[in-house]
Amino acid sequence: MNKPQPQSLGAMMKRRQWLQSAAGVAACAALPAWAQGRSSASGRLVVPFAPGGGNDVFARQLSHGLSEAFGYNMIVENKPGAGGNLGTEMVVRASPQSDTYLLGHTGTVSINPALYKGLKFNPTTDLQPVAMFASSALLLVVPASSPIRNVAELVKVLREKGEAMNYASSGSGSGGHLAGEMLTFMLGVKATHVPYKGTAPSLNDVAGGLVDFSFSVIPAAQALVKSGKLRALAVTSLQRHAQLPDVPTVAESGVEALAKFESTLTYGVLAPKGAAANTVKKLSDEILQVAAQSAFQSKLGVEGAVPLLGDAKAYAKKIQEETRKWDAVIKASGASV
Repeated sequence: MNKPQPQSLGAMMKRRQWLQSAAGVAACAALPAWAQGRSSASGRLVVPFAPGGGNDVFARQLSHGLSEAFGYNMIVENKPGAGGNLGTEMVVRASPQSDTYLLGHTGTVSINPALYKGLKFNPTTDLQPVAMFASSALLLVVPASSPIRNVAELVKVLREKGEAMNYASSGSGSGGHLAGEMLTFMLGVKATHVPYKGTAPSLNDVAGGLVDFSFSVIPAAQALVKSGKLRALAVTSLQRHAQLPDVPTVAESGVEALAKFESTLTYGVLAPKGAAANTVKKLSDEILQVAAQSAFQSKLGVEGAVPLLGDAKAYAKKIQEETRKWDAVIKASGASV
């Protein structure tokens, strides 16, 4: 029987180089396609709401910018249902290497875990922040025929009438619903929440005097303010809105209990937990690059939003702050879906 001959040093070196090269190829293949510099693959940006709304507009504008920057097709996929929970769970369950991301906001990430009982996932711990890019406030409105002309007068009536006062929202768990809960929580009063199936019907009933007040997305409410059907009392951000410079903030009302009132939605992109750090960093950089462009920010303005740029670390901190705030409001109010 022939004995195996020992390999020469040169052959051993060549084999080692080959193994290192193969390992490099395998490691590269484990990265998402865009991180490899390829242009043929597709990514997914999941929007947990129906097409046509602000979330969808933001996602498509962001997708367009990211596709141009990366040279590949970032597909927007709408997965509405359960207040955004269906689409959010889709991304939570996705593989960290699947090139799947969530267009999230404060409602789906920080509010829903406390508001919806029995969720089998927690977005604050099961998703990885990538970057935040925008913030939107709401507009507090009353019927144009209402004798209430400012926030202080609304507070006075709320303290006098309590639950006899009602407020409309686009649905249970919506931003308008939670803004109302925050208002009554901070004032220590009660009011009756009237949920509708959408913004339009809720504002129509406020304009018709069937409901006392509402916190609404700015574009829809602003149109009715301009037509003389609603009166704008305040915006819910800490700073006045660029499109409504003459409308004060709730915090400016002079009501001491509302001096720190802020009810806004922060928008950002999140990845499945466990996504590679270099993948998150590169995507974060590109999102912030796209979001800094004037064309993108103009689209934000049309939807009543303003730029709020922050990397993964800044977005994670923001999520923690908003989660603590809304947890307290929801527990105190007893609100649930």
